[in-house]
Amino acid sequence: MVMTTDSTTTRKTISHPRPQPTYRRSRPGSVGIVKRQYAQFDTPLHLRSGETLEGFTLAYETYGTLNASHSNAILICHALSGDAHVAGYHTSQASEKPGWWDEAVGPGKMFDTNRFFVICSNVIGGCQGSTGPSSTAPDGKPYALRFPHVTVPDMVEAQRHLLDHLGIEKLFATGGGSMGGMQALQWAVAYPERVGAVLFMASTPRSSAQHIAFNESGRQAIYADANWNHGDYYGGPAPAGGLSVARMLAHITYMSEASLEQKFGRRLQSADEIPYTFDTPEFAVESYLEHQGEQFVNRFDANSYLYITKAIDYFDIAADYGSLRAALERVKAKFQVITFSSDWLYPAHQSQELVQTLTALGRSVEYHHVHAPFGHDSFLVEVEKMSDLVGTYLDRLWQDHKAATR
Repeated sequence: MVMTTDSTTTRKTISHPRPQPTYRRSRPGSVGIVKRQYAQFDTPLHLRSGETLEGFTLAYETYGTLNASHSNAILICHALSGDAHVAGYHTSQASEKPGWWDEAVGPGKMFDTNRFFVICSNVIGGCQGSTGPSSTAPDGKPYALRFPHVTVPDMVEAQRHLLDHLGIEKLFATGGGSMGGMQALQWAVAYPERVGAVLFMASTPRSSAQHIAFNESGRQAIYADANWNHGDYYGGPAPAGGLSVARMLAHITYMSEASLEQKFGRRLQSADEIPYTFDTPEFAVESYLEHQGEQFVNRFDANSYLYITKAIDYFDIAADYGSLRAALERVKAKFQVITFSSDWLYPAHQSQELVQTLTALGRSVEYHHVHAPFGHDSFLVEVEKMSDLVGTYLDRLWQDHKAATR
C-alpha cells in the first residue's frame, strides 16, 4: 500500500541544534539517567575496502526492556554528527542537555519504551566510543589515517555483531534520518530475514553528485588547516578551524532558505548599522554559524568527519546488485518513507524512487510527504508531526504483531 500525505505545520522555527530548556529528570516521558555501554569484539571485521579490523568496539545505549521473546527491539541509526546517546542524561546535573532525539524516545513517545527495547550505537569510524581513527591501534598509537576506509554496509555489519551479542535475532524495526536512513535501508537489503520494518526519513538510496560535492568541500577545509598534518594531529593542536568551517558548510545544507530568513533575515549581530569589518561577524546568521562550528569541534574528531562523510558518499544501495530493483527484490520488511518539502539536501524525488520501486515489487510501503519549512533537519524538529506519523505506524505494526502471536 502507498499512502501519500501532504502535511502542513505552523510550528515555530527551531534551529539545529536547538536551544534546550533546563530539563528535569522527572519530566513526563524522560528515560532519566542512562549509561553508555561498550561491546568489544575480537572477531575480525572484514570491510568493503578489502581491509580488516582485527577487533573493534561499539559504544551503545539501550532504553526500555527486551521482552522474553526478544521481539520488541528497535534499532535507531544516527546521522553524520550523531552518536549512541539518543535520549536521557548521563549525569544528574540540571544544566546537561539530553540525547540528540530525546523528544522521540521514552515512555509514551514516538519510540515508546513502555513497549519497545530501543538500541542506538555509535557507528564504526565514529569518535564517541566506537572504534575509529582517534582510537588506539595495536601499536599503541592512534590510528589516524591508518584506520581503514569504512562504508555504510560496514557500519551495519558492526551493528549485526552487536545484535548477536544482545541475543536479538530479528529487529521489530530499524530506522533513522539522513545517514541513519541509509543504514536502515542497508539492513533491510543485507539481512532481509532480520528486519520487520524500516523507518526511512529524510534520506536517499544513493548519494547524489551534489551531496558528494558538499562533503568534499568540507573535507577540503579540514585538509587546508595547518594543524591537520595529514591526519597525524593527535597529541598536538587539532585542525579546529578546518573542522569548524566544514560544520558551518554542512549546517547550511541542513536548513532551508525560508528557515534562515525567518530566524535571521539580514539582522545585524551587535550593531545598528553595518560596521564594515572582517574582525567580527556582522550579521546574526554569521554569528550563528560560527557558534555551530565552535560547538562542533568540542565534541567531534576531524578524522572521523572525513571517514564518515566518505562513507556517505560511497553509499549506493544498488551498487552490489546492478539496479535498485534488484537490490529491493531482497527486501521483506515493511517500509514507512517520510520526505520533507524544504529538504534540498535529500529532495523528495530521491525517496520517491525508492517508494515506486518497492510498490512495483509488491512490498508494503507507506509514504508521507510533509510540508515543513525547516529543511533537512525537519525530521528532528517536527517532533509532533513525526510522533503522529511514526508513532502511529509503530503502534499499528505492534498490534498486528500481537494478534499474529496470540
